[in-house]
Amino acid sequence: MSDRFHPATVLILPGIQGSGPGHWQSLWELRDPGVRRVQQRDWDAPRLQDWLQALEAAVAQAQAPVLLAAHSLGCLLTAHWAARTRLAVRGALLVAPPDPEGPAFPAAAASFVPVPPQALPFASVLVASCDDPYGSMDYARRQAGIWGSEFVDLGARGHINADSGLGDWPEGRARLRALLAGG
Repeated sequence: MSDRFHPATVLILPGIQGSGPGHWQSLWELRDPGVRRVQQRDWDAPRLQDWLQALEAAVAQAQAPVLLAAHSLGCLLTAHWAARTRLAVRGALLVAPPDPEGPAFPAAAASFVPVPPQALPFASVLVASCDDPYGSMDYARRQAGIWGSEFVDLGARGHINADSGLGDWPEGRARLRALLAGG
């Protein structure tokens, strides 16, 4: 059995700096031609309007069903996009959402605040780490409740990025595949 997401399109939504080569998002993209990164104009100075336009265009052009795999600021992008779009996606994997009121939230991402306080109109799973420097477990649980997301405590995995030692992160792929099957 193939480990690819076919027939779905998975859109990768990185956070600031765009997820480097060792990040699970980048590894998924290399492994599966159905996984595509939503390219942003500027990964280091994110502007919500620009990022929203890029996501809207990517979803409009994608082959259905569409799944979103968001990390960090990509989670907040997903919430903003869902509050504005008329396009549909099957589901979203939301990993390590940063707390806009936390001390480590980057000033460069100020246009992403406030985060829309409403449920997502599609199935979602929010995965958080108890030692994420960008968002507490309490914040992640609150956001999962607001967004209507299944909540997953991954334990002590930092920001759930390349430094977390997850490699290709098979558990994350399995959770995203479950969203596809359940939709």
